[in-house]
Amino acid sequence: MAGKTGSVEADAAALKRIEDANVKFVSLQFVDIMGVAKACEVTPARFADALENGRWFDGSSIEGYTRIFESDMLLKPDVGTMKILPGSDTASVMCDVYLDENKPFEGDPRFVLKRAMKKAQEAGFEYKVGPELEFFFFKMQDGTTRPTPDPHDSGAYFDLSPLDLAAGVRKEAILLMESIGIEIEMGHHEVAPGQHEIDFKYGSPLVAADSVLAYKAIVKSVAMKHGLFASFMPKPISGINGSGMHVHQSLWKGSKNAFYDDADTRKLSKTAYSFIAGQLSHARELSGVLAPTVNSYKRLVPGYEAPVYVCWGTTNRSALIRIPKFIAGREYARRAELRCPDPSCNPYLAFAAMLYAGMDGVMKGLTPPAPMEEDVFEFDEHALASKKIGVLPGSLGEATKEMSSSALMKEALGEHVHGKLIEAQKAQWNEYLLQVTPWEIEKYLGII
Repeated sequence: MAGKTGSVEADAAALKRIEDANVKFVSLQFVDIMGVAKACEVTPARFADALENGRWFDGSSIEGYTRIFESDMLLKPDVGTMKILPGSDTASVMCDVYLDENKPFEGDPRFVLKRAMKKAQEAGFEYKVGPELEFFFFKMQDGTTRPTPDPHDSGAYFDLSPLDLAAGVRKEAILLMESIGIEIEMGHHEVAPGQHEIDFKYGSPLVAADSVLAYKAIVKSVAMKHGLFASFMPKPISGINGSGMHVHQSLWKGSKNAFYDDADTRKLSKTAYSFIAGQLSHARELSGVLAPTVNSYKRLVPGYEAPVYVCWGTTNRSALIRIPKFIAGREYARRAELRCPDPSCNPYLAFAAMLYAGMDGVMKGLTPPAPMEEDVFEFDEHALASKKIGVLPGSLGEATKEMSSSALMKEALGEHVHGKLIEAQKAQWNEYLLQVTPWEIEKYLGII
């Protein structure tokens, strides 16, 4: 059939899982260009039809999709993504978006990432990522479901209970994630009060991006169950650390990590060096995708462990790209950690843009500058200039300008997404500029 999504065997197995788990509804999920998850629910009988023929919906009401006069779009379930939480009557399935029965929608973020992965594969590489998402637990207003600006606890990095008041909440979220196939490596309290992190195993960027959406939904639902509110806002509280989404990355050739070279003093291959050089050379252009909100740039300031200086180093957490310490016998773990993304980004677009930037360096054989092993946060403007260290954009407005003039970002995202994302970010930035903030009232009202 024209709307067919997978093999007969895979579809039959998915329907059998639904029946065995006594599922009553299937949530057909996709994502808009801003990374916001969208869904509609169907019964198992309707899901069987959706597997065969897809499910039509109105794309004109989705951020960054189509215009009102070309609004009909088709969801095609990817049965390999089916997840059923223990005890739930609803299964979830990620969908690909099509313009008709045979034509993928170029504005679908999953399509954008798949296209980037295919291009890397054509060059002989497989891209793997391991994102680390940070988030805050906030207290609720009494008798409501509205969050307060008060962190849930006063714990700090790796603190135990009772300083870490949400250890049980975090553990419950981890168990739920693992129950649906997300392999968790570690969970812990982060640096700031009320701040936490759960890391999952590296792998395919498409699987990782799907997992990021599930991760956020699980953390938020478990928090709500315990009377808390989970926020992935990059900088929710002034004066303390914000939340990042550091991403560990490597390229592979078959079963071999293409970033590893035993003969190199840092155990990095020429491919790894060129990949790093590519991301550094496009760092400012990447910012609008990796840090896509006004609030993102309240996090990207010196002094709070968020990297703003365009350099790389081994184990140096003040650098934009950090190369973790090499451990003998763990050649598969040689990787580069990009530290500027934050959890407000669309993970599909972020991984696609990161891959394009890195592969640009690989294909051109670029060489990165010398690694920076000093604390760059301590450098003044003269020291930065003398070492030729660039700086990330200081605002969403600046980042949007960089992205709009970038040929690489236009190629990575595709013309549709590139244009729609710039349009959305310009609107966001202009709306922000019109605001009169409490800080301005306090600072100026009484003295001017």
